[in-house]
Amino acid sequence: MKTTFSYIGKTADKYLEEGIGMYERRLKHYLSYETVLIPDVKNGGKLDPEQLKIKEGEQILQRLKNEDCLILLDERGKLYTSEQFAANMDQWFQAPYKRLVFQVGGAFGFSEAVYQRANYKLSLSAMTFSHQMIRLFFLEQLYRAMTILRNEPYHNS
Repeated sequence: MKTTFSYIGKTADKYLEEGIGMYERRLKHYLSYETVLIPDVKNGGKLDPEQLKIKEGEQILQRLKNEDCLILLDERGKLYTSEQFAANMDQWFQAPYKRLVFQVGGAFGFSEAVYQRANYKLSLSAMTFSHQMIRLFFLEQLYRAMTILRNEPYHNS
């Protein structure tokens, strides 16, 4: 099964790009993995937040297939420990999906249509992080989950 990490807009800060790149390289040892960058909405700064979420949502939904499992990284999602997340990854790998798609929304979150399509919502913290920082945090947790599933020492080092 392919694992896709999708997000809206380029990563602005070099230090985040470096960390993201490091974990993406590491993940390819464990997963059939890809990153999907959804471009920012043209003239998005002129739209109100609800209109922007709708436009971003259209871009997200058009990239999905029926057999994809869509997992939103969302502040209202379920919180897991790293071990619980690893166990969920193991279950999702066993499910009949062709692709796991982990989706980060834009600065204002997701449209209602995206929430309706989602199979799961995952929160990384009760705190709010920028949609750019969450990219690095999630990839580290995905890598950690893979090492947990293989009983490798990363998780406890």
